[in-house]
Amino acid sequence: MKKLNTQSSDFKAQLARLLDRDTAEDRAVELTVREIIDAVRAGGDAALMDFSRKFDRLELADAAELEFPAANLEAAYYSLDEPVQQALSVAAKRIHAYHEKEVAQSWSYTEADGTRLGQIITPLDSVGVYVPGGKAAYPSSVLMTVTPAKVAGVKEIIMVVPTPDGEVNPAVLAAAHLAGVDRVFSIGGAQAVAALAYGTETVPRVDKIVGPGNIYVATAKRQVFGQVGIDMIAGPSEVVVIADKKANADWAVMDLFAQAEHDELAQSILITDSEDFADAAETSIERLLPEMERYAIIEKSLKDYGAMIITQSAEESVEIANRIAPEHLELMVDNVDEIIPLIRHAGAIFAGRYSAESLGDYCAGPNHVLPTAGTARFSSPLGVYDYQKRSSLIQVSEEGADTIARIASTLARCEGLTGHARSAEFRFKPG
Repeated sequence: MKKLNTQSSDFKAQLARLLDRDTAEDRAVELTVREIIDAVRAGGDAALMDFSRKFDRLELADAAELEFPAANLEAAYYSLDEPVQQALSVAAKRIHAYHEKEVAQSWSYTEADGTRLGQIITPLDSVGVYVPGGKAAYPSSVLMTVTPAKVAGVKEIIMVVPTPDGEVNPAVLAAAHLAGVDRVFSIGGAQAVAALAYGTETVPRVDKIVGPGNIYVATAKRQVFGQVGIDMIAGPSEVVVIADKKANADWAVMDLFAQAEHDELAQSILITDSEDFADAAETSIERLLPEMERYAIIEKSLKDYGAMIITQSAEESVEIANRIAPEHLELMVDNVDEIIPLIRHAGAIFAGRYSAESLGDYCAGPNHVLPTAGTARFSSPLGVYDYQKRSSLIQVSEEGADTIARIASTLARCEGLTGHARSAEFRFKPG
């Protein structure tokens, strides 16, 4: 794990290198993803079956086999041990309760001359939810992506999840049942994104695709954007922990490990203004790392992308965090109420020593689909607002039309658009 100090003459360059991710792999993936998307657009179900055979080793007699019957989802839920059922149910209720607060309502106001202006809020008709498979299964991602869509009132929710060798975690299907997914297909990768974006004989086309995935999924979402909406281009997971000298080093280190165990590309950064705490954290890493089940993944993640940054003050720690604009930001400090107003860029803020990021991943309530790779500078967590769209409402009264039309006519002629001007002038009051 790299150790940086803000007092170093080249600290800014060191931090830039730490945050700079090599895009060579991204460029190499572009062509492969384009070929997959084109194949699905042209071949539909047949192409999906070919890719399922190639990538997931699934031998299918018919594309209909890609869909899980609704009865299977319900059966999966009741097959779970009662503690898991209970945990999923409670998490679902907490997530639902939080997202209910996000619902936007239509509004309008009427001017003195009777002109009415406003905004109409409507839910999307259909959404495709991508749930990762492969190295791990994420029933939590099902709850986080589907619940706000249901709260928003989306009419049809289609879920796709890769099932290599035909294996699927029953908790994923159980979460789909609990959250109210309409249809679930066992497809993944760029081919799943293409199917949702363009539709096939079996997989319906959707209006928006949400949910995290690997580099092929992220690249595919980028390529189909415009054909459909997307939530964001999610990169590797990341956490920044700001800790003061009173923080528990073991707690902080385990929170770094929790993020690093996602995969080798995850990034975990500790920022502290205490040299003593930094030393204690290093000792904790050496002691706790050998105990971790995903030791190899965590070790590589910390070695390649992890860092410990020593600052001169809490304010400097916050400023560096704002520069990073992390997906997750933990504040393991005493004065959280003073620090929070200083945070400008973070996907989610975990305030106080007991607010472990892992609690947000599963059941605190706020969404765990968050902006990564510095995009928290301009992006927000997934929420109900991602499943709603806004239409402007303009209802001009007869009296108001004369006033507004004269302004519009003047501006249109200023721009040389006489058709616009004459359209407005037809609304002038006679005489």
